[in-house]
Amino acid sequence: MIQGASQQVESLKIYRTELKTELKRILSYWITMVIDKEDGGFYGKIGHDNKVVPGSPKGSVLNSRILWAFSSAYNLTRDPEYLATAQRAFDYISNNFIDIEFGGVYWMVDHAGKPFDTKKQTYASAFAIYGLAEFYKTGNVPESRQLAINLYNQIITHTIDKKYGGYFEALSRHWEIIDDSRLSDKDANEKKSMNTHLHVIEGFANLYSIWPDDHLKSKIEDLHSIFLKHIINPENDHLHLFFEEDWTVKSTLISYGHDIEAAWLLQETAEIIRSRQYTDLFRIWAIKLAKAASEGLDNDGGLWYEFEPANDHLQKEKHSWSQAEAMVGYFNVWQLTGDSAYLRQSLNSWQFIKAHIADKKTGEWVWGVFEDYTVMEKEDKAGLWKCPYHNSRACIEMIQRISNYIKD
Repeated sequence: MIQGASQQVESLKIYRTELKTELKRILSYWITMVIDKEDGGFYGKIGHDNKVVPGSPKGSVLNSRILWAFSSAYNLTRDPEYLATAQRAFDYISNNFIDIEFGGVYWMVDHAGKPFDTKKQTYASAFAIYGLAEFYKTGNVPESRQLAINLYNQIITHTIDKKYGGYFEALSRHWEIIDDSRLSDKDANEKKSMNTHLHVIEGFANLYSIWPDDHLKSKIEDLHSIFLKHIINPENDHLHLFFEEDWTVKSTLISYGHDIEAAWLLQETAEIIRSRQYTDLFRIWAIKLAKAASEGLDNDGGLWYEFEPANDHLQKEKHSWSQAEAMVGYFNVWQLTGDSAYLRQSLNSWQFIKAHIADKKTGEWVWGVFEDYTVMEKEDKAGLWKCPYHNSRACIEMIQRISNYIKD
């Protein structure tokens, strides 16, 4: 499909044009379908049928991801409608999710914005930092920067494991140990997880981009070290997912989407803090992790969800977020290696999304598809975990990367 240099440039221009259109379609859905004009903020849950589920609680991760998505889209396009939506998200987070008394963010509020689940999930605080830092970039909003710094300090104060390193999954509203630390019902109930540490480093790095503090940089470097020592499995180049406090591995499950997401994200966080050591290391690991994730690629260009080697079980679902991460992860490895096979895979991931994931009728993306391409209709179109994050981030990241490469 991609032959000479001129054909490659033309393919990249088409890729970028399509992603610009897709970004508009995604964000338009959230503006027209998800804004809660009655109770404020955004609806907590919309089904696959695009109908609001009344009375649904509202998640902090959803709102923080909305804040990031619209702030980042505004920073790319300067579309005032995106800024207004980001402002709405910022106001709602500031007024409803920030725990004024004890610090941190609530996991969920009810449909009217009152505290509903007040536990302090480290993952949620990390995403709030991520979104607040991005919103600051829209116009140097000092309140947003300060909130992000406050949340960072609270994470450092309360959730660091001083004995073994890393961050505990969750604590109570009062920052005390709780029995159930899980992010969701599908997760293992362990003290530490890959997923939380991946997004803590993402949030910290975005904060560093607006607040280049030496202590913050050291914490990011500590996280880089943790990934190399404990989370990346050197035997198969996949990520370990769950751990005891002392980093004893508690799961053999392989998540192909997280492999390919970490492949580019760890490298990017090292580049943000200008660490030569970790940038060099994670450029090597970007290639290794991408190759490992490729074990989950199907012939149609889609990426399977998870594989459990303990019983040789492949979960034959293709979730939307994994396909978004594949677009970026494989493109990044093409940039590192010049191997056109990785560029083709990035394009193949986009072709799969267009064919099976993007909702051509109403906008946004479906949750995912089964092996026979039937849509996972029981899952959300918008909800605690279905947010304009992976897909809009992939569009924005790819638009920027292609523009930097073509320089037209």
